[in-house]
Amino acid sequence: MKKSVIFLSIALFGLVLTSWEWKKAQHPTVQKADVIECLNMETQQAYQLEASTPAFASLHLSPIKVNPNDLMGSMISFDAADGEKANAYFIPAEKKSNKWLIVIQEWWGLNDNIKMEADQYFKDLGDMNVIAVDMYDGKIAATPDSAMKLMRGADMKRMTAIIQGAIKHAGSKANIYSVGWCFGGMWSLQTAILAGPQAKGSVMYYGRPETNMEKLKSIQCDIIGFFGNKDQAPSPAMVDDFEKNMKEAGKNLAVNRYDAGHGFANPSNPSFNAAAKEDAYTKAIAFLKSH
Repeated sequence: MKKSVIFLSIALFGLVLTSWEWKKAQHPTVQKADVIECLNMETQQAYQLEASTPAFASLHLSPIKVNPNDLMGSMISFDAADGEKANAYFIPAEKKSNKWLIVIQEWWGLNDNIKMEADQYFKDLGDMNVIAVDMYDGKIAATPDSAMKLMRGADMKRMTAIIQGAIKHAGSKANIYSVGWCFGGMWSLQTAILAGPQAKGSVMYYGRPETNMEKLKSIQCDIIGFFGNKDQAPSPAMVDDFEKNMKEAGKNLAVNRYDAGHGFANPSNPSFNAAAKEDAYTKAIAFLKSH
C-alpha cells in the first residue's frame, strides 16, 4: 500500500513538473493588432535603415537655400494620433472645400522649398485645402550628414501618428490626396493606405514602394509615380517590382520614368532636371484634377 502511495505521488509530481515546463516554453499569444503593426512598419523601417547610410546620403547634394517672398500659407498645429501636437504649413481653400492635399517633405524636413511646392499646387489646383505636414517636429537639415542623423533618430510610429492626425484634422468626410518626394514619396503612398476609402489619389516622386501585398491590396485610389532611371533609391528594378505587385493586387498605378537621377524634381537641388520636373508636374496636376 505504501509503495502504491509513493508511486502515485511521484507520478503526480512528474505530471505537474511536465505541465509547468510546457507552459514555461510557450510563447505569449500574438495579437492580430501586433501583427498588423509589424507589417505596417516594414517599409518605413527599411527606408530608415537605407536613408541612415552614407551611400544613400551620397545621392543627395546639400539643397540650395531659397528665400521665398510672400508665402501663401501659415503654420498651424493639430492633434496627432498619439495624443501629441503636430505642426503643418497650411493654405485653406478660398471657399469651403472637402478636398485636402497632404504634402510631404523630402528627408531635409519641412523647409522653404516644400512650402513653395505647396503654394504652387494650391495655385494650380484651385478648390483644395493644402497641408504640408512637419514630419520632423520642427527640425530641418541643410546637409546630407545632418539629414542622415535626423533619419537615424526618426520615430516611424510618431510619423504615422502625424499622418493619421492630418487625415483626422481634414475630417471624416474629406477627400484625401497626397504628394511627396523621396522620403515624402514613400509617405505619400503610405498616406493613401492609411486614408482608406477617403483616399482619392496619391502622387509619389521617387519614393520607396510598398512591398507588402496585403497593404497594396488595401489601397482604394489610383497612384501615379515619377522615377529616375539613374536612381538607386529606389532602383529601376524596385520600380519594376512595384509595377508587378500593384498589377497583381489589382490596383491602378501609372509609372513615369525619366533619364534622371535622385531628386530630379527639386528646384533647390543641384541635380535638378528642369525638363523632367516640368513633365512630371504637368502630369501630377492633371492626375489630381482628374480624380
